Amino acid sequence: MDPSKSPESVKTRDDQHVVEHYFEGALWSSRLIVLLAVIFGTFSSIVLFISGSLEIISTLISAVNLSHFEVEHTEILIGIIGAVDFYLIGMVLIIFSFGIYELFISKIDIARATGSFHTILEITSLDDLKNKIIKVIIMVLIVSFFQRVLAMKLTTGTDMLFMALSISAICIGVYFLQKLKV
Repeated sequence: MDPSKSPESVKTRDDQHVVEHYFEGALWSSRLIVLLAVIFGTFSSIVLFISGSLEIISTLISAVNLSHFEVEHTEILIGIIGAVDFYLIGMVLIIFSFGIYELFISKIDIARATGSFHTILEITSLDDLKNKIIKVIIMVLIVSFFQRVLAMKLTTGTDMLFMALSISAICIGVYFLQKLKV
């Protein structure tokens, strides 16, 4: 190796062996496989947003009985919280798709040019992507827990105590997550 060149200098095509040049080109192009994750992640997100919307419509139709002018409040809450769960998981997939695209393919120039790019979608490293996804997944788990709490039939004082302890544990966990800035 030429001592005048720094270890981080880039070889020109003339400095590379032909096999090295084509192998590195093929290796670099293989990163495009992540487009499958981007496409299917985005498609899955769209499906989840549509499913969440249909869940809300279905819940409202089945919970409101106009013949008796009755409304099932608990059923409405369970259905709407289930829809929120779909929306949150859809958000995880959108964040994942944007992050993978920006890390491996290219920055999303159209979003940056229009000024509609938000910090939640700005991903600069895999750790950054992981942290953003973890926050939304934690919210999904909390919403799922809340949905199940609403559907529970509390029969004894012990049931109520365990539910209160579970809610307290979640609150404490969220508090510490905010303190740590995950």
